[in-house]
Amino acid sequence: MVTTVSSTEEFHALAGQHLGWSDWLVVDQARVNLFADATDDHQWIHVDPERAAKGPFGGPIAHGYLTLSLIPALIHEVLDVQGMTFGVNYGCNKVRFPAPVKVGAKLRLGASVGSVENVEGGVQVILDVTLATEDADKPSCAAEVVYRYYW
Repeated sequence: MVTTVSSTEEFHALAGQHLGWSDWLVVDQARVNLFADATDDHQWIHVDPERAAKGPFGGPIAHGYLTLSLIPALIHEVLDVQGMTFGVNYGCNKVRFPAPVKVGAKLRLGASVGSVENVEGGVQVILDVTLATEDADKPSCAAEVVYRYYW
């Protein structure tokens, strides 16, 4: 279920609330390879399935920053901000990668509204985001991300 917000007041009312979970997304080798090409990070644990099978994770894993970069794609499945002029990713306060995302794994996003603060023309929203891998004991990524939305 998507939470829809169309004003600063509605954002303030959501402070402290969990927004829900996105659908599952399969992180496949093609996505990992494209990310490696985009970032010039071709470490074997990501892009060499044969060598990675003998490595510490038993197969290739997604880059931590690839996992983090999926937040903007998946956040729209739990939060829909309508009527704004524009929104920007303002940064991250905290990011951790407690567990790897093995290539082929299913990943989903959960988010809570940590805080909402008025800024000129809009709001700054801190979201507590968890990226969870199916059947994993720990999250793959835990991040405190900051967005600004302007009306």
